[in-house]
Amino acid sequence: MRLLLVGAPGAGKGTQARLIAQHFGVVHLSSGELLRDHVAKGTPIGRAAQAYMARGELVPDAVVLDMLRGPLVAAAAAGGYVLDGFPRTVEQAEAAYDVAKDLGVSVQLAVYLKVAREALIARIVARGESSGRVDDTLDVVERRLDVYDKQTRPLLDYYRERERLITVNGDRPVEEVTRSVLVQLQRARKLLD
Repeated sequence: MRLLLVGAPGAGKGTQARLIAQHFGVVHLSSGELLRDHVAKGTPIGRAAQAYMARGELVPDAVVLDMLRGPLVAAAAAGGYVLDGFPRTVEQAEAAYDVAKDLGVSVQLAVYLKVAREALIARIVARGESSGRVDDTLDVVERRLDVYDKQTRPLLDYYRERERLITVNGDRPVEEVTRSVLVQLQRARKLLD
């Protein structure tokens, strides 16, 4: 299974990706976690990404694609992956599709976690207060949500046309969202087999 989670910042992509990956025994890949790890280690990728992340802007495509290429191939070879946080634009999705197709690791299903903007802001600000993430302040959150609306939301149509897109109400308790995602994934997998 090669699955992508799509949703605004704070929609629960990371939480759901971990739970889904665990359920299916596949690898969870978070572009955000990978980028933050590169920043913390001061790698060339981290240095290239740091300023964009601090402003709530998208890290350039080439940087993210270079970072993800190896982990995606390894995860696909190990049975599959659940990817969250990338792609974030249709252009990224098209570039990623071309690379992934050549490598045989392209996304099979996309899951959209739909959450109201007010709930997203509350979730992210609370997460920032508890975790100390510098990109979870109110000003940066509002900027990230504006960027999402302009640049990432069009991905929904892209995945609706290219792959199978599953939409789930993500504005519920974690366990309910997970249950709903798993039920819909089981149905979709039967259609793929």
